[in-house]
Amino acid sequence: MDVPGGDAEQSSIVEGMRPRQLRDLSHAGTYVVDDRGRIVEVNSQAEHLLRRTAEDLLGRDAHDLLHRGQYGESLPRSGCTMRQPFLTGGTAQGDQEWFERGDGSLMPISWMVTACRIDEGRLGAMVLFHETASPAGDQREPTRTSSMSELERLALLAETTTTLTSSLDVDETVRQLVRLVVPLLADWAVVDLLTEEGGVSRVAVVHYEHGTLVHRSDLEGPMPPVPQESSMPLSRALRGVTAALAGPQDYQGPPDSGVAVIQRELFAATGIHSATIVPIRGVREVVGAMTLGRAEWPGAFTTTDLLLVEDIARRAGLALDNARLYERQRRVAETMQRHLLPQLPDVPGLEMSARYVPAPHASQVGGDWYDSFVLSDGATGVVIGDVVGHDLEAASGMAQVCNMLRAYAGEIEEPPSKIVERLDEAVARMAQATMATVVFARVEPTDKGWRLRWTNAGHPPPLLVERDGRTRFLDGVSDLLLGTGILSSREDAVADLPPQSTLLLYTDGLIESPSRTLDEGLARLRRYAASVAHRSLSALCDVLLAHVRPADNDDDVALLALRVPG
Repeated sequence: MDVPGGDAEQSSIVEGMRPRQLRDLSHAGTYVVDDRGRIVEVNSQAEHLLRRTAEDLLGRDAHDLLHRGQYGESLPRSGCTMRQPFLTGGTAQGDQEWFERGDGSLMPISWMVTACRIDEGRLGAMVLFHETASPAGDQREPTRTSSMSELERLALLAETTTTLTSSLDVDETVRQLVRLVVPLLADWAVVDLLTEEGGVSRVAVVHYEHGTLVHRSDLEGPMPPVPQESSMPLSRALRGVTAALAGPQDYQGPPDSGVAVIQRELFAATGIHSATIVPIRGVREVVGAMTLGRAEWPGAFTTTDLLLVEDIARRAGLALDNARLYERQRRVAETMQRHLLPQLPDVPGLEMSARYVPAPHASQVGGDWYDSFVLSDGATGVVIGDVVGHDLEAASGMAQVCNMLRAYAGEIEEPPSKIVERLDEAVARMAQATMATVVFARVEPTDKGWRLRWTNAGHPPPLLVERDGRTRFLDGVSDLLLGTGILSSREDAVADLPPQSTLLLYTDGLIESPSRTLDEGLARLRRYAASVAHRSLSALCDVLLAHVRPADNDDDVALLALRVPG
């Protein structure tokens, strides 16, 4: 689905989406898009036909996600036939269009689109579609590059640039590259990438079969080293020397390297009779090579085709180079984050386990943190906190707040509320404006067991899970978050910890989601925590991250679990 000003960023999901408010209409799949082309409602028949869940569909740009050409190629927005209702305010219908299913297969459809009003009176559209038989039985011959006009070539190159630069993930970039060239230019695509260690990995071998892109994992994997003296087409491309037209005859003689052996096996296994082999060059160095092959197609590649594939590979090289640079920065940032987070102390009688998961679309660092340390009077301090923001700025603020809290807590024996009051005053004096939520607690032994004394500065409440699965949120106190500039007296709360009970401290990334309410997130945490109360702390943390953390979460998560003895 395409609308003026469309945006594929899932992070801007419309508030209040409803996964299945639309009723099933016979065998028609139905979804509604907003004025930016994002799916905001979907019925279960659409999920069934598209082989995608509502969670996979909601908030996604319908045109980018679903609309494809007859051979699976991405379509430019200017070519979308479903725009008319947005331009005219009326209704349009058609057939001989294709949607891509969740498993990568193509579905021929008939469709109808009608403009409608959605929440708050905004313009949107309802799309009804159903599967039809392919008008040519999926036996049509793919368009040959030799028959492409200059305008079509330019459109393909523009679409390549737009598509490949939309992601900073190497695997996703390779996947999009393959979709752009198969089956539009060839029925086989092979991508070989140079590794950071200096080796070569065959990351994709894909064949177009009956409307579906099929991965040949048996032909993928590590490759032999590239010899500098080899004159074979793939070896030259991997060295960045030149592109070439090739065929099985080029690899029939005695092989000059292990790469040549692998390439000869590729031609034999795929039946490719004509291929283009081109280098994929980044800004600074060669990234890899791409081989496009024709097996079922008659006719060989031409030099005109080779020039077009070279242009596509050049754009792919820039995208892959950027993606790799981004991945390196993510690893560096994650390493820094890991070093900022503390090692948990060894406290006799107490078990502790912690997890940190970075935001999936940020720089692998953020403002969430956990901490635990032994206080001067022998009690154990535990902390969970969240500095507002993401990336290095939030991580920097987190490090300062964390260190100040440790210093104040270790300086003098005071209730948690007094320590956090002093921390709030210090945060207000920081050169860079910082706001944060935090729970600071003391866990101390008593004559009858263990006791928790805590204060809460605007943070989600701790969850107490008893051995038998009974749970309750410790929400007896909640004051303003830090850094507001409004200094006030804070309160403490006290609770006894039953034998073998577990205390869970967590940040909002574990429970918050654009697609569900906060109450729903808290209820889900409570239910799963109760179900694994008897398991080890490490297993409990893993279960919560796997099943409670929302799939559409775009925030980092810190989790600290503490268990008292029986």
